Amino acid sequence: MAGRNDTVVTEFFLTAFPEHPEWGLPLFLVFLSFYLLTLLGNTGMVILIRVDGRLHTPMYFFLGHLSFVDICYSSVTVPQMLAMLLERRAVLSYTRCAAQFFLFTFFASIDCYLLAIMAYDRYVAVCRPLLYVTVMTEKARWGLLAAAYTAGFSSAFVRTVTAFTLSFCGTNEIDFIFCDLPPLLKLTCGDSYTQEVVIIVFAIFVMPLCVLVILVSYVFIIVAIMRIRSAGGRAKTFSTCASHLTAVSLFFGTLIFMYLRGNSGQSSEEDRAVSVLYTVVTPMLNPFIYSLRNKEVKEAAVKALSRSKESGKPSPPVAVTN
Repeated sequence: MAGRNDTVVTEFFLTAFPEHPEWGLPLFLVFLSFYLLTLLGNTGMVILIRVDGRLHTPMYFFLGHLSFVDICYSSVTVPQMLAMLLERRAVLSYTRCAAQFFLFTFFASIDCYLLAIMAYDRYVAVCRPLLYVTVMTEKARWGLLAAAYTAGFSSAFVRTVTAFTLSFCGTNEIDFIFCDLPPLLKLTCGDSYTQEVVIIVFAIFVMPLCVLVILVSYVFIIVAIMRIRSAGGRAKTFSTCASHLTAVSLFFGTLIFMYLRGNSGQSSEEDRAVSVLYTVVTPMLNPFIYSLRNKEVKEAAVKALSRSKESGKPSPPVAVTN
């Protein structure tokens, strides 16, 4: 166990729902099914966007990469969570804990940036339709994607280095389901003001900035929709944004509740429940949100299924002539 400031922490102990050990197996089965659905749904979305020519548009380009990031984002934490539910605890080395924190922050940051980019894409499509083709060129799409990955890496690197230069003392037991920032900060001791300021500043450049871009984009989108005279036209235009708004609400709603609330009245059990939402549930729901609320994706999925059924049918017998 870790001692005081002069003791080097070499490992952390994670516990999963210690108040309810009888939940281990049922939660394992539930989270395993959620994780398999996450892999199946997001992988299917990536494949569908690549093989169907109607989905080779900027919006689906970013959606395909969002699905890929969701697979990585969920895989950083869920497999370890599943093992921990069976064993009731997990032992992570200091390096492995730091690596998990970095990867989780990296992919979560990219998720935030991609959702903001997709909001900007919808703004250009709705408010500047005549310029859409010239603005969202292939070069521009790859540039925005590269910027999201670069900004995500920079934020994750600085936050990881800053967080793991903190002094940990008293205990090295993390009452959480993975190495995340809020439970790590509870283990710190000594003067950590400078590190916490750096962490908060870089957090501002990810979550609040992305939320601001999304809000401003949708203010302009709503104004443009209200100017459409026909009710059918308004409904059709808004339907192209509805799935994205739903995904944004789920993802940012849980993150904001977790990271931007006050310290008073927090409980470890409540924190774990919220973390399950943004690590397990949200990545699973995203492909279903976009497929169920998007006509083009549903049509592409039906077409792909019909093709697979036809390819599975036995070929008709060939007449043999003498």
